[in-house]
Parts: sequence; C-alpha cells; structure tokens
Amino acid sequence: MKILITGGAGYIGSTIATACTDVGIEPILIDDLSTGMRTFGDGRSLYVGDIADHDILDRIFSDHPDIDAVIHCAARIVVPESVVDPLGYYDTNVGKTIVFLRRVHEAGIKRVVFSSSAAVYRGEAGEGVDEAGELAPSSPYATTKAMVEQILADAAAAANFRAIVLRYFNPIGADPQMRTGLQNPLPSHVLGRIMRAHAAGEPFTITGTDWPTRDGSGIRDYIHVWDLALAHVAAVTSFDDVATATEPYQVINLGTGAGVTVRELVSAFERVKGEPVAVVETERRAGDQAGAFAIVDRAEGLLKWRTERSLDDGVRDALTWAQKLRTLR
Repeated sequence: MKILITGGAGYIGSTIATACTDVGIEPILIDDLSTGMRTFGDGRSLYVGDIADHDILDRIFSDHPDIDAVIHCAARIVVPESVVDPLGYYDTNVGKTIVFLRRVHEAGIKRVVFSSSAAVYRGEAGEGVDEAGELAPSSPYATTKAMVEQILADAAAAANFRAIVLRYFNPIGADPQMRTGLQNPLPSHVLGRIMRAHAAGEPFTITGTDWPTRDGSGIRDYIHVWDLALAHVAAVTSFDDVATATEPYQVINLGTGAGVTVRELVSAFERVKGEPVAVVETERRAGDQAGAFAIVDRAEGLLKWRTERSLDDGVRDALTWAQKLRTLR
C-alpha cells in the first residue's frame, strides 16, 4: 500500500509516516517546509512544495500512479494567528485544499483521510462530546476545518471521493523511539507553555479557575501523538470497510475518552519531572472555553482502535523529544 501524506514533514504527518513505515505502508510526502523539518523526510519520497502547485502534484502522481489513499494533514494551525490573519488561513487551509482535492480526483484517487480538529465543537460545558455534538468553531482556524469537512461531505455525496474525517483532540508527546516529534521549539499548546515556564524559572499561568469542571480549570483531552498516528494506520488499512459505497463519509473522534484539567496536566508534569511547578491564576481570556473531551465509541467500533499510552507517557516523551530537538536544529 502507498499513501500520500500532505504536511508529511510536520509533527503529525511525519509521525503518521513513521507509523505507516513500521507496518509496511510506503508514505509519499509533500510539505512546503514552512514549519516542517526536512530531516523528517530522510529515507522517504519527499516532495518539497505547495499542495496547490500543479507541477509538483503532476510529478507526484506521475512518479506514483499507484497511490491508494491520501492523508491530508497540511494546514496552518495557530489559533491566535488565524484571528489576526483570517484571509491567509482561509486561503491556505480551504482554498489550497480545494485545488489539491480537485487534482487528487483527476488522478483517480478515491480515498481521503482528513486531519480535522475538535476545535469545530462547541466547548463551553467541559463535557464529553461525540461526533453528533454541536459544531460552533470559535476561530478562523477552526472554521477552516469545518469548511473542509463540509467540502468532503459534499464531494462524497457526489461520489467524487469516499472520506474519513478524523477530529483530533489535543496531541502531545512524540514517537516513543524519538524518530519524529514536535518541530516547533516554542509550542503554544498548554503543555508547551508549562514546559517553557518551568525551564525559564517562571510561574505557569492558569487562565480561568471558575469553569464548570471538577477543579475549576479548563479541560481538554490529551492524546499521545503515537496513538493518533496508529489511528491513521487503522483508517487507511480498514478504509473500505469504514467509508463504504453506501456510507462514503465518516466522522470519527480521536481522543482518550477522558478529560484532563489544566491543574491535572500540571500535576502530571510534576510527577514526570519530579519537580514542583510554580502556578499563578488569572481571569478567563476573551474567547476561552471550558473545553471538552472525546467520546470515542465510533473509533473503537469502526477502526477497532483505542489509545494505549497514558498522560504521563505523553509528558515524558514530549520532554525527551524537546531535548533531542536541540540537536536537530
């Protein structure tokens, strides 16, 4: 089996590629390296360029006419940046995806796996959410994910593709063998902010302590990136059983099924690190939400997949990878 992975030199895409290689699936990568790392393409077919570049796409499909499916990970993903530059986000995440999907269709590839996000859900209640949960994207980034989902749903209804949409919750960690990991040395997610604050000897700030959660801090579902990668392997290897001719469009949550509050994430960091973390508390920020966690029955039923790695595993692998990253740059 041969799979084309867009954003294949990024954090998620490269880890998926590694998981594919481990089970004998050949990954073909395209990445513009705006955030990805060229080293993640070592030993693989890496095409450097834009997913909307017709020349590069023509070369890929000419070189690899036997591609079985596409995993579409390429996107800009920084929420605050999307608020400042919505046009740029809509252009990259939606406009270029349309160009890419049209060329994929012309190449006769019928299987598409899309990296979506739990950010499409309304996350005000701090509760579990299943795939039928209310959609209320709260940023241009999240809206781009919801828009591509709709495009794929319509294309599947028109028999252009069959599509599996995977709604990620909050990936953390790295490949347990440290072959790939987060390429950004200054990640903006909560664990990254805890790591940066602790390394700098500064307190970590918890924004909002009156959310409707068990300890008042926001709640998220932190999934180990290797478990996430294995879910993609399950999606492509069981694709024809999941996205069928009669049900060509499927949406599946990827998470642990258990929420973790910000305070609990701090405690996990302290356990793994063996050191205390100084914490200060402030008011909620504009646009913040209590958060949500995944209800994962569909993933277990359709993909025969569930997470295997713990929160502490994710924190530990993230810290180990951060040390290795310094040697790669």
